[in-house]
Amino acid sequence: MRFTPTVRNLNKLLDLKSLKMLDHYSQFNPSPLTIKQFMEFGRTATEEESFTFLRKEIPVRLSNIMKEINLLPGNLLQMPSVLILQDWYAQSFRDLVEFESSSPNSRVNLVQFCQTLKTVQTRHTNVVQTMAQGVLELKESHTVDHQTDMAIQYFLDRFYMSRISMRMLIHQHTLLFEPNADKDTPRIGMIDPHCKVKSVIMEAFQNAAFLCEEYYDCAPDIEIKGQTLVKNAKGKKVGLELVYPPPHLYHILFELFKNSMRATVETHSKSHELPEIEVLVAKGEHDVSIRVSDQGGGIPRHITDHLFHYLFSTAPRPSMTPTKAPLAGYGYGLPLSRLYARYFHGDLILNSYDGYGTDAVVYLKALTHEATELLPVFNKTSTKQYKSSIPTADWTDPTFSGSSRGTYRGGHWT
Repeated sequence: MRFTPTVRNLNKLLDLKSLKMLDHYSQFNPSPLTIKQFMEFGRTATEEESFTFLRKEIPVRLSNIMKEINLLPGNLLQMPSVLILQDWYAQSFRDLVEFESSSPNSRVNLVQFCQTLKTVQTRHTNVVQTMAQGVLELKESHTVDHQTDMAIQYFLDRFYMSRISMRMLIHQHTLLFEPNADKDTPRIGMIDPHCKVKSVIMEAFQNAAFLCEEYYDCAPDIEIKGQTLVKNAKGKKVGLELVYPPPHLYHILFELFKNSMRATVETHSKSHELPEIEVLVAKGEHDVSIRVSDQGGGIPRHITDHLFHYLFSTAPRPSMTPTKAPLAGYGYGLPLSRLYARYFHGDLILNSYDGYGTDAVVYLKALTHEATELLPVFNKTSTKQYKSSIPTADWTDPTFSGSSRGTYRGGHWT
């Protein structure tokens, strides 16, 4: 499958001025922020300061990923859903660079910028599903070789992480500065300085159990163990708290509970009693760890290798436009959840025991200055990922790479 020159589709979607702006902004690297910086900025920065930062930073992040989109296989770029998606991104880029030279001291400019951010946010609501649909359209109409599939998987991780980061920036600004912003909330934008870990666990569990009962007429119970209570500065035991965006933690846990419940119910369908899903919570100096353990029969190792592969699912694929929320089957729940965990330099790993059950472990940074955004950068290194030839197998099993999958080393994921 042929790889396309960077400019082909962008030439159709952007005028010459916007193309030059895209080239300009894509030369800059995104500026990753820590949760500590988000907190300090949210407490002390003015709307003018936020406007000045975001009118450059969001176009930088947009242009970096737009340049990368055009390195995708030509056939994928021509899929109807991907064409729609490229149009959304081009329109959002055009809308935002309009503010490049606008004065931050104008109230009209600030109001228009906030509204533009909300428009961009709404426009991009269905980006995840639309890109997934585009890949499905490709797989249904073309033969996708291994190298192309690897390039697509590499891209999707970066594309969806870029989206998570831009949504975070937009939410922070609009929640803090929109005309009807809630000034009395303890949250700093999306971030809760006192995110109660057990409460988020229970909310995610109860909502997953509701779905499970809709599909199977039953759902397993939960047992929470470990350090759900910790001593505060005064020596009093209080519920474990974390400085974190609760929607991100909820997204991860909801996905894990859905998977564990489906596996548990289907494995023990003839039993009178379902084994509980066990959750272990631990807090150390650097990490908060949450382990979700089920007795859902486990997953064979040859399948666990594919669980973080987009569009791979052990459940039947449901409709792309369902009438009710599906329990499983789209094949991007786990890879997206891992991105949410990795976004602030945490992680999500799975250990499965074929014939027994699965442990899923979520790692989150306990210290706000260590919880830094992990962002894709468009450069020569990333470009090579889309052009490299298929490596010659140097083991008797060609699928074995010899490397440790999914580890964080020397400042990057390997």
